[in-house]
Amino acid sequence: MDEANHYKTLNVPATASQADIKRAYRRLAKEYHPDCTHSDSRDRMVRLNAAYEVLGDRTRRQRYDRAAIASDRVGQRGWRSSAAPPRPTGASTDDRVVQWLKRVYAPLNAAIDSILEALPDEIDELAADPFDDELVAGFSDYLQRCRQELERAEKMFRSLPNPSVLAGVATNLYYCLNQLDDGVEELEYFTFNYDDRHLSTGRELFRIAEGLQWEARSQLGDFA
Repeated sequence: MDEANHYKTLNVPATASQADIKRAYRRLAKEYHPDCTHSDSRDRMVRLNAAYEVLGDRTRRQRYDRAAIASDRVGQRGWRSSAAPPRPTGASTDDRVVQWLKRVYAPLNAAIDSILEALPDEIDELAADPFDDELVAGFSDYLQRCRQELERAEKMFRSLPNPSVLAGVATNLYYCLNQLDDGVEELEYFTFNYDDRHLSTGRELFRIAEGLQWEARSQLGDFA
């Protein structure tokens, strides 16, 4: 069944954070408000509202993304090229598993480790004086490195289609990257307003991301 591509409707990538999705929806909702001059504004708003109703809710978004992987419509939602060839079976599938683990999983896992493992030391250093400009600048540099690592990780994730037998692993890694992206955004808010709640929320999002990373590892089983 042909299904609407909610990411395309909101003009965001499938790796967009929840904050990015909210900003995209607000911008488009303002542009296509029924009182505007666009001839298709009402139809467009219906599609925008339907897309945001799904993607704006984490739980519904996760179900939507899992359905994409299960039905092999990942390319339609931006996680892989729509021109990707059909999945082969038999021995070639084993080859694709090995290639994906080597070219995607291993470097992606290393990138996630580098982000997660550095946070405790960065928080401890910042805790010496959270209002010290030099310490906050150093923390901001760490967050910028996280952004760069996440960008590189997301490119790796999209570089090669995941074999169907590793769909669960890929799904957990996808949500792990999303949690890290949201976590970095929360931590960045602290550098603007020095509100400790952003540090707490950011650390919790990183904790969730670590759990998803471990879940992906546990699903590898005999493939690792």
